[in-house]
Amino acid sequence: MADAGGHLVWIDCEMTGLDLTKDRLIEVAVVVTDSELRVLDPGLDLVISADDADLDDMADVVTEMHAKSGLTEAVRASTLTVAEAEQQLLAYIKRWVPERRTAPLCGNSIGTDRGFLARDMPELDDHLHYRMVDVSSIKELARRWFPRVYFAQPPKGLAHRALADIVESVRELAYYRRTLFVDGPGPSTSQAQRAAGEVVAGFADVLAAADATPPATEAPPAAPAS
Repeated sequence: MADAGGHLVWIDCEMTGLDLTKDRLIEVAVVVTDSELRVLDPGLDLVISADDADLDDMADVVTEMHAKSGLTEAVRASTLTVAEAEQQLLAYIKRWVPERRTAPLCGNSIGTDRGFLARDMPELDDHLHYRMVDVSSIKELARRWFPRVYFAQPPKGLAHRALADIVESVRELAYYRRTLFVDGPGPSTSQAQRAAGEVVAGFADVLAAADATPPATEAPPAAPAS
């Protein structure tokens, strides 16, 4: 394994809503990158079972979004519990980041996801560093301080499925790294647009694999007794 000291853990969650007092986690995906934002593995995508009552209680916009993406149908077919999903996700992360609290949690608006992880998957949450890398914060600063970079950013696919969304978050940060974290005066509009195109091309295979990978909806079979 490559040195895990600089690895980043990227997680995206899909929920029945954003209310921590009542809404449910229904999909969680994780990918791990090195410090250069190279995706180390295709990732893990898990769909979690939910009661009909939880799905029926979703707001109209969420109901439409999850129906359109196919997530609602996948949730109804899933037998995977939150506890089972947590153990699969934690085992996956430990393959790349074995030491506790060494890798930050990364994503877009990741504080929302972390709230649900802390509530429902405390062991996984505890394994990650308390620091977070929120790509949305960089986006908001670019919008205010470097609008030509903001407006040239790669378009989001808006799949609203966890694995594709999190790969797009990695891709977005790769773009900002090339256009914002550089010596002044920074890129011109055409240079930013060219960087966006090159980043999209560089992540095309990873994103296509994420779109084509069916999420797991059940726990793996137990290992035979020795």
